[in-house]
Amino acid sequence: MTAPSYRQTLVTYLAPQRGKVGLLAVVLVATTGLQLVVPLILQRFIDGALAGEPSAVLMAAGVAYLVAGLANQLFSAVTTYLGADVGWTATNHLREDLARHLLGLDMGFHTDTTPGEMIERIDGDVTAVAEFLSRFVVKLLGAGLLLIGVIGVAWYTSPLIGIAYTGFVVAVLAIVYSMRTMAVAAAEEERETSAQLYGFIEERLAALDDIRANGAGASTMRRFVGVMRDYFFRTTAAWAKRTRFRVTSNLTFWIGSALALALGIRLVQTGAATVGTAYLLYQYVLLIQSPIEQVTQQFSELQKAAGGIVRIDQYRSIATTLRIEGDIELPAGPLSVEFDAVDFSYEDQQILHRLTFELAPGTVLGLLGRTGGGKTTTTRLISRLYDPDSGTVRIGGHDLRDVRLSSLRRRVGVVTQDVQLFRASVRDNLTFFDHRRSDEELLTALDSVGLGRWIRSIGLDAELGAGGSGLSAGESQLLAFARVFLQDPGVVILDEPASRLDPATELLVASASERLFAGRTVIIIAHRLETVRRADQIMVIEGGRIAEHGAREVLAATPGTRYARLLEAGGGALLGGAV
Repeated sequence: MTAPSYRQTLVTYLAPQRGKVGLLAVVLVATTGLQLVVPLILQRFIDGALAGEPSAVLMAAGVAYLVAGLANQLFSAVTTYLGADVGWTATNHLREDLARHLLGLDMGFHTDTTPGEMIERIDGDVTAVAEFLSRFVVKLLGAGLLLIGVIGVAWYTSPLIGIAYTGFVVAVLAIVYSMRTMAVAAAEEERETSAQLYGFIEERLAALDDIRANGAGASTMRRFVGVMRDYFFRTTAAWAKRTRFRVTSNLTFWIGSALALALGIRLVQTGAATVGTAYLLYQYVLLIQSPIEQVTQQFSELQKAAGGIVRIDQYRSIATTLRIEGDIELPAGPLSVEFDAVDFSYEDQQILHRLTFELAPGTVLGLLGRTGGGKTTTTRLISRLYDPDSGTVRIGGHDLRDVRLSSLRRRVGVVTQDVQLFRASVRDNLTFFDHRRSDEELLTALDSVGLGRWIRSIGLDAELGAGGSGLSAGESQLLAFARVFLQDPGVVILDEPASRLDPATELLVASASERLFAGRTVIIIAHRLETVRRADQIMVIEGGRIAEHGAREVLAATPGTRYARLLEAGGGALLGGAV
């Protein structure tokens, strides 16, 4: 990570806080001045006491020392608060920008990246940067001001002392600067290994039931030990390299303190300096130890943050394969859907082949086919989670690439088999944390799916467990329907919403579905024929091609059609899947 990249990051996220940064700079200058004044007051006190000055003069110096010390503590607290406020505010904006960017990427990125990795980038790496920024201005800038002040006082006291101090500071800073990039690569590997560890844990926790059911616990633990071993050794290597800074710093200041003490004694013995001046000389060496150690520590923190900034910039540089400059707003009401010679592939595997069909506004289409046929891929193209390799997908007569993505997301509603519910209130789960919706709107939507009475009994602010724990599969599915009612889209995609429901609950979902179908274009991915008995049209996709497409009643009444044969076989289940 190069220095210009750090400057760009700092300028981008600190510039909006110019006022706070300016106030922080003023307080830092005042704090630095007090730190320089305190040793001068002690020098005056020591020399005055040895010279037999009146006790009133010494008392005044003592009071001045106490006042300066208290003021210094107060200013230090203020700088710490302002530094933390500036740092965390800046990185919260960085975290928000990164999360928004990742959510805007196409489905291909999210398929290849585990949630654990993204969490580590958005939370772990940004937190490392936050901790650095929250101390950067306070400690690093304060240390720089203090070093300049000490060197200035040293030159004012004696040119010889000024030369000695300047040479010492330059030598120490040169050593620190030469070691500045030592652990950047190790820190980057450490954070990357941490992301892999969290990704591994997240995936295994999500598959915990399957791991237990198939007796894969021992195998999973062996792999976990391997991941942890790699994490341990890389973390230890990075820590060892960062520790060299502190060791080098301590050695340097042991030497500097010894030389300052020897020089002070020599100057007093030769009469070239008073005892107070000798004390000042030694005290200033101790005083500059703190800022140089802070500089050293901040370089160490910079190295830890460097790996995070590198990966944050890598994620921010990932461009979506979706063209996002479209500016067409889709109109209200049901929308037509059209596929014109659409080809699509996942990497090297072609899924859809010259897919062509058209749905008039308000049509309900049942989409049938075996696993891997391309049913779910077709609906993902309508949602524009991907763009086709060739051909055109149109909604409402508009090429999806010319439609504003935010408009498309509003006008296309999706209900999947696995409903995602959050550990939050019913209200937040319905609105995705959008508090602009009124209670009346929410209750109307819930009434539409048959949940109004139940919700009124527990309240819209009742807390739901993570993943909808405490709710039945039917209640979760009906909440998902209510979300779509609130969204009021022109196109609705249902991915077998009743596949996990008992017959009684399925009737409730079917009733809610009929209300949802009214005034909308609907595409139902069906794994059971019962699900599509209310469809206007049936489309069977096999091997990424349309094997059959027509009016449901016509296909059902025509002997020899695939749909008719399935009905004759008793409406058995079809094998469906997410392809």
